[in-house]
Amino acid sequence: MCFTASFQIEGSTNVDGRGKSIWDDFSKQIGKTKDGRDGDVATDSYRLWKEDIALLAQYGVKYYRFSLSWSRIIPLGGRNDPLNPKGIAFYSNFIDALLEHGIVPFVTLYHWDLPQALHDRYGGWLNKNEIVQDYVCFRAFGDRVKHWLTVNEPWCVSILGYGRGVFAPGRSSDRERSPEGDSSTEPWIVGHNVILSHAHAVRLYREKFKAAHGGQIGITLNGDWAMPYDDSPQNVEAAQHALDVAIGWFADPIYLGHYPEYMKLMLQERLPEFTPEELKVVKGSSDFYGMNTYTTNLCRDGGDDEFQGLVEYTFIRPDGTQLGTQAHCAWLQDYPRGFRDLLNYIWKRYKLPIYVTENGFAVKDENSKPIEEALQDSDRVNYFKGTTASLKAAVLEDGVDVRAYFPWSFLDNFEWADGYSTRFGVTYVDYETQQRYPKESAKFLVKWFGDNVDAGDRKLQ
Repeated sequence: MCFTASFQIEGSTNVDGRGKSIWDDFSKQIGKTKDGRDGDVATDSYRLWKEDIALLAQYGVKYYRFSLSWSRIIPLGGRNDPLNPKGIAFYSNFIDALLEHGIVPFVTLYHWDLPQALHDRYGGWLNKNEIVQDYVCFRAFGDRVKHWLTVNEPWCVSILGYGRGVFAPGRSSDRERSPEGDSSTEPWIVGHNVILSHAHAVRLYREKFKAAHGGQIGITLNGDWAMPYDDSPQNVEAAQHALDVAIGWFADPIYLGHYPEYMKLMLQERLPEFTPEELKVVKGSSDFYGMNTYTTNLCRDGGDDEFQGLVEYTFIRPDGTQLGTQAHCAWLQDYPRGFRDLLNYIWKRYKLPIYVTENGFAVKDENSKPIEEALQDSDRVNYFKGTTASLKAAVLEDGVDVRAYFPWSFLDNFEWADGYSTRFGVTYVDYETQQRYPKESAKFLVKWFGDNVDAGDRKLQ
């Protein structure tokens, strides 16, 4: 199992008819990425895709999750805009090559790279009537792709793109960051529209393609485990509030048919409402639960950040100790028990098979280390040892139905606002030469999958 996303690896942003995405110009603006670099080259995987597939095969990968560049397929993005034959041919050839190597494609339709033309034309995700109709892509690849994800991490699309303004298109109420945007309303509007776009894409697939192609389709949601800071009732309640906003905001409508009550209370009239007809499309619009998770947060009552459910997050326990090993990212520490707890929570609450579609660790200061040292990524190995042990325990001891586990990421790559300074890959990429070097974590995962793919009665793919 491995995973990547188009804008993070492909490069070749102005090659073979590709149109701009919202990240093309955004990443070139001063201050938008930590290292001032953009995605024009990334890991050059549009050019080096055959070598990448050969490395996947060398690792023994059986399933590979990747995303399609919307603007490479439809440069102007819209349902009535012309298709780009070269973009379609690229992905068609890529899928064929995966299958020839015995690797099953697991395709994400949208991983944050909205065509710039749609943002300019009608406001992109802010325009419900248009975006719901433009968001589709099955006909060209559905005969070979049996596993579809509609949207990757709608929380990030909504909050980071239209609330905090740190991701494209960078809208925010903070006028030092953005000349446009309203962080009090736009994230909730965008989240609502993403849910509807996802649901309509699923309905289209089920009505027109599923019978012929026999595939599955769903959404993948980010969300980390929320653990009460202590046993006080206020902090126990705060942890649930954190889960309601991080996960329930999207999962509850899709799987249960309504927004969380806490979000209705917190946002009141700022939370859009579904019409009865819309809810018929939304509820049940995922064949499985796609789960992206990285860490655990200790939660205290009394925060002032709506995007965290008015909950304070910390990694410091009441006794002053850290929850786990600190990653390069301030928001990530290693706490494998939380991974098991979250799997159980999702399984009990939503009662559908779980595909763990992202999970990974960025070693602190790895980018500044010599290659030989960076390849010995013991903190990442320890992270995966913990999460895979928790995964086995959840399946074999707790009875959680987990169908797949995709570590993030196959390659070091363009990590959005972090640029190239943060490395999540199990494969080291020398960005000067584009050479790929397997890290110790890759070797660990190759062995783990080989040893555990048939663990128990269920198959961990």
